[in-house]
Amino acid sequence: MQDLKVTLIQTSLYWENAEANLQQYAHLISQLQEETHLIVLPEMFSTGFSMRAAGLAEPMDGKTMQWMRQQAAAARAVITGSLIIRENNHYYNRLVWMRPDGSFACYDKRHMFRMANEDQHFTPGKSRLIVTLHGWRFCPQVCYDLRFPVWNRNRNDYDAFIIVANWPERRNFAWKHLLQARAIENQAYVIGVNRIGTDGNGVYHSGDSALIDPLGEVVYTEADTPFVKTLLLSAERLHYVRTKMPFLQDADDFEIKT
Repeated sequence: MQDLKVTLIQTSLYWENAEANLQQYAHLISQLQEETHLIVLPEMFSTGFSMRAAGLAEPMDGKTMQWMRQQAAAARAVITGSLIIRENNHYYNRLVWMRPDGSFACYDKRHMFRMANEDQHFTPGKSRLIVTLHGWRFCPQVCYDLRFPVWNRNRNDYDAFIIVANWPERRNFAWKHLLQARAIENQAYVIGVNRIGTDGNGVYHSGDSALIDPLGEVVYTEADTPFVKTLLLSAERLHYVRTKMPFLQDADDFEIKT
């Protein structure tokens, strides 16, 4: 395992306007001045957190997937974030892990945010995703999943947890503290990428995107302003924490029924 560079992109989103959002992200990615291995975008990065699934959903060979493939190849980095996908007459809030060679993996958001009626428009996922990159194992999930520690419990199968979100400012106390809690209890780096700005429903988002280390210490975070920040995941730091304080070896065994 080597150190890994991860780029967090925190921006506002153009409401239900995929073309404008893709142009915005393409510009920001093209301006990267240093090498990165992984670029993380927020939840529903092409549309904002909209429940108009039928009108906004794309197929798996649609424009946004093609855009992700092109951007990953150009940046020579994995790009991940979620978008609205239509498949087999169902709609999914689907995170895509797009590799530079055009291959990809997917994770469908498990926990539907019923307070926004997400459960009325989208089908929940049934399985977690673990992906590898340069020896690092990642568990990527989406927004509301952060509140469910059993679902994202480290079963000695990941080194870094990613959460992409459209998490409102009025609940940012929970966002910030849950990111740290997930890092502490799972002895893993946590990468949280959230949007900023006011969405089409009048909901304000403060961002507070962050990188948290395996002891729960905040490596970097910023609120209310757009940023593109490349940060380091330290293999030495992860090894030190897990070797000196091997809490995961005492974790309880359990099964999840879906």
